[in-house]
Parts: sequence; structure tokens; C-alpha cells
Amino acid sequence: MTAFHEILFPLDIALRSAGGPQRRTDVVVLGSGAEERNARWANSRRRYDAGYGVKTFEALSEVVAFFEERRGRLYGFRWRDRLDHSSAASEIVSPTDQAIGVGDGVTASFQLVKTYGSLYSPYQRPIAKPVAGSVRTAVAGVEVDEGTAFTSDATTGTITFLSGHIPASGAVVSAGFLFDVPVRFDTDYLEVDLSAFAAGAIPKIPLVEIRP
Repeated sequence: MTAFHEILFPLDIALRSAGGPQRRTDVVVLGSGAEERNARWANSRRRYDAGYGVKTFEALSEVVAFFEERRGRLYGFRWRDRLDHSSAASEIVSPTDQAIGVGDGVTASFQLVKTYGSLYSPYQRPIAKPVAGSVRTAVAGVEVDEGTAFTSDATTGTITFLSGHIPASGAVVSAGFLFDVPVRFDTDYLEVDLSAFAAGAIPKIPLVEIRP
């Protein structure tokens, strides 16, 4: 990923934001009334509005400083999605939360992923920004130790097994983790109306997910 700062957007503001996943689908309505639908994006893209979390002038000043240091849309950064930032349903992760691959006795590196759904068309979301120190990993259901059996890269989401610990052929590799979303500001102009803000209006601070 180019032009990215490994820094987290102010957490107290992020936890009171709005947003979620976006997809892009082409829908063609035929003369018969039937539809042809085609997904243009393989992966969803999340959008957020951080303005909902700005409740004080102090928080607003913090966001302005953060925006200026990122140079508007130029530099990406980490964002904590309140709804979806864990491999599990809660923040208590388990090394068997998510299957991330199957060993072949040779492959040492595996990408963290989170799977949504199970029956019809499960979606595997690549996770590129795990929270440092949160990754737990298991091979064939048995947890292995970070630093001894594997290393994890918090900037790419890659798990790498060390020599002598490469998963055997057929062994399921799984992981549990907390993670952030790589985003950038979706504007180069942060408009703030202080009179309206003092009266209760909330400035818009649009953010959009970026690809590693």
C-alpha cells in the first residue's frame, strides 16, 4: 500500500460514527421484466462518516489536526469499525475463529481473512491491518505460539510460519484477531461551520476504505 500512515483515527470519535459496507452491482432490466445482475466489485468497500462522533470543539480540533497531517486524501490511515473489528462475535478472539488456509507442507505464509456467511455464497474478506499483538493462530485445531511457531505482520495481515513449524499437508490453519480498516479521507476540503456546530449541527467527515 502506498502513502499510508500506520496510525489509528481517534478512537473515541470513531466509536460514535456511522457507515458500513458498499458494493457495486450492475442491474439490467430486460424487456420481459426479468433482470440480469452482475457484481462489478469482488470485494465490498466500506464508507464512514466520522462527523457523528464529533461532539465538542476539542474533538473537532483533533480531527482537523489529523486531517492536516494526512494532507486530506493523500495519506491513508487505520480506522476502527465499531460494528466489525474482530474475527469473533465479540472482542474475545479464539485461534480457531477463522479458517485462513490448508497446509501443503511447503507454504509458509497465509493471509488473514474473515468469512461472512456459510451456506449460499460465503464471502472471504482479506484482512490487511490486524491489531498488533492480537493475532492467535492454530494448526489442525492446536494453538501455536507467536514468535516460536509463526510471526504476524500488522501492516499486511500476513501470517508466516517459521522453519520447522510449516503446516503439514491437509492441516487446517486458523486464526483469531482484532483488526482495523485501511481508509483515507474522501475529501480534500473539511468544511466546518462553527456557528452551526455550536447550535448542534454535525460536520461531515467522509472516509472511504482503500485497498492494500
